[in-house]
Amino acid sequence: MKVREVVTYKSYFEDFFKEQTRKVQDKIIKVLDILEQVERVPSTYLKYIEGTNGLFEVRVQLGNNIFRIFCCFDGNKMVVLFSGFQKKTQKTPPGEIARAERIMTEYYNDKSKTNGQHTDTRPTEK
Repeated sequence: MKVREVVTYKSYFEDFFKEQTRKVQDKIIKVLDILEQVERVPSTYLKYIEGTNGLFEVRVQLGNNIFRIFCCFDGNKMVVLFSGFQKKTQKTPPGEIARAERIMTEYYNDKSKTNGQHTDTRPTEK
């Protein structure tokens, strides 16, 4: 049973997702399913980014490869996916965080113009 809905904003996440291998895509889908189905998501999969105004990172690991997908909650049920990247350093690059914050601001600006409508473009298994 779903406890929250995961949706994407524009094509930022979709563009990142399409670039990944099938194994990485499968792992991302598995982690997103956990986000939808688990009431209290472990920090292994979702972590708040300190110093931001509501930005989180979805954490995906496949072997030695680490991926991050930025998101925020809209209300207490929906996770809005923004951009993603493959993490190659210990700390998340500040430029990636700044980009995600710009996208989050853009999302809320668009939402206020469209009265809260969104499009669910969540990737599906092919």
